[in-house]
Amino acid sequence: MKKKNIYSLKIKLPYNFKKINNIKNILRKYNLNSVCEEASCPNLTKCFNKNTATFMILGSICTRKCPFCNIKYGKPLKPSINEPKNLAKAIKKIGLQYVVITSVDRDDLYDGGAQQFVNCIKAIKKKNNKIKIEILVPDFKRKLKKALKILSLYPPDIFNHNIENVPRLYKKIKPGANYKNSLLLLKKFKNMFPNIPTKSGLIVGLGETFNEIVEVIYDLYINKVTMLTIGQYLQPNKNNLSVYKFWNIKDFNRIKKIAENIGFKNVFCGPLIRSSYNAALQQSLIK
Repeated sequence: MKKKNIYSLKIKLPYNFKKINNIKNILRKYNLNSVCEEASCPNLTKCFNKNTATFMILGSICTRKCPFCNIKYGKPLKPSINEPKNLAKAIKKIGLQYVVITSVDRDDLYDGGAQQFVNCIKAIKKKNNKIKIEILVPDFKRKLKKALKILSLYPPDIFNHNIENVPRLYKKIKPGANYKNSLLLLKKFKNMFPNIPTKSGLIVGLGETFNEIVEVIYDLYINKVTMLTIGQYLQPNKNNLSVYKFWNIKDFNRIKKIAENIGFKNVFCGPLIRSSYNAALQQSLIK
């Protein structure tokens, strides 16, 4: 009987669960969410063990239902006016010097949630002006111009928006999103702030081809993206899209080499790489 090829990803268990529970307790105390928990990130234990987390603002309910994502879908609550100051307190309590803030999609808001990002940046910088802040933003859909105007008043240190996958599969994996709009968002922000690094990421294994991945990498490069992350899609639960293909280490190394040949100097590529995984280290390695 022929043996089946089994693909496995091994994640080392952390040695200090006290640190992990400490992060969780701080999040609960200040009524905050982390994308690490809500999106079932495979790196949660490792990151929490290092006293790092990616904070998710504007609630835990998304206005879009992307089948690859584990975040809840429905009608969200109004943005909390206490969220920015609570976030600043939690960050100070944990002792972070580099912070990543993301959000659910908020198509119900007039600015897509841009003002809450600015409010959070202000609150954090007020407590520690030396802290570095990376924001991982949604595409802001038809509110792009308004959102960029708001963000320009108090910009972050790193601007991140994930392209996620290839344009052919957008209707399947990112209903409500638009590939060209995402590229435009990244390009417009870079045009406004040439000295602020821009960042984007892909998850592979959803049915895309190798050539399609290369085409997206090229699109990101010509739209002035500075940093690139590429990781393997892992099905969060049975209700999400199944993994179409597991790309192996050789594939990821080949993709990285091609991205570097295209012109990227900052490429983070591997099965467990996520956009905000080891973000502080990524930022420190910018060439």
